[in-house]
Amino acid sequence: MTKADLVAAIGKDAKISKASAEKALNAFAANVTKALKKGDRMALPGFGTFSVSKRKARVGRNPQTGKEIKIPAAKVAKFKAGSALKKAVK
Repeated sequence: MTKADLVAAIGKDAKISKASAEKALNAFAANVTKALKKGDRMALPGFGTFSVSKRKARVGRNPQTGKEIKIPAAKVAKFKAGSALKKAVK
């Protein structure tokens, strides 16, 4: 499903225009991003939880040359599916 497909589905299900649905979807994405940037987590009961996870610095290998490279520590976005979503997908 593409973003355009999702916007169309949201508009149809909520009985709103595609423009309004796209604004709502963009606002949702912006607020999730803003919360994760601050280090907060965002929980949507039944759907899932967005959070930030820290990865330690580590040594990896360049697959082409086999040479060791240093991979710096990083913060990454993480999503854990909620119970209702897990059941729906089964």
